[in-house]
Amino acid sequence: MAGLLTIASTRRGKSSSPGGRGLSLLSKTRPIVVALLTLLWAGSPLTALANEAVEQLLARSEAPEGVVFEIVEADEDALEALLPQVRTAIEKIRARFPQTEFAVVSHGREEFALQSQYQGEYAEVHQQVQSLVADEVPVHVCETHAGWYGVSAEDFPQYVNVAPTGPGQIRLYEELGYELIVMD
Repeated sequence: MAGLLTIASTRRGKSSSPGGRGLSLLSKTRPIVVALLTLLWAGSPLTALANEAVEQLLARSEAPEGVVFEIVEADEDALEALLPQVRTAIEKIRARFPQTEFAVVSHGREEFALQSQYQGEYAEVHQQVQSLVADEVPVHVCETHAGWYGVSAEDFPQYVNVAPTGPGQIRLYEELGYELIVMD
C-alpha cells in the first residue's frame, strides 16, 4: 500500500522533466521552493516533542489509522540517533494498537546518509532502514531536497523510497488519517 502513496516518483532513470531542463529551473526557483517548504513544515499540526506525542497517542482509547514520523535535520549523522527512537516508538504503539500502520519521511541533510555510496560508512543506519522496511514501515526521502545537492533517485538503494517531496509525502499520509510525529 505504501508504494501507492508516492506521487510520480522518478525512480530508476525516469526524468520528471522533459530533456532534463527541470534542474536549471529548480536552481532558479530554489529560494521560492525553500520558503514554501519551510512554511509547509512550520505549519504542521503536530509539533509536540516526539516522546510526548507518542505518550499522547498511547493514552487514547482508539488506535490511530497510522503514524508518519518526520525527520528533518541539518546533520547527516542524525539518523544514527533518531532511527532507534523511531523503532522504540513503533514498538510502544504496536504493543497498544497492533493494527496501526507506520511510515518514515526523511527530508533534511540526514537523508544523504541513505545513499547507496554510504552503505559502508552508515552500515548500521542502512540496516535499521532495511529492518523497518522488512517490518512494512516504508522509509521515504525527498527527491527535491536531494536534487538541490546533485543527488538523484538512482543514488539511493531500492529499499529507500524516493518521494518527489518530503512535505508532499507527509501530506498524503495525513490525508489517509495518519498522525504526524516530528522527531527531534
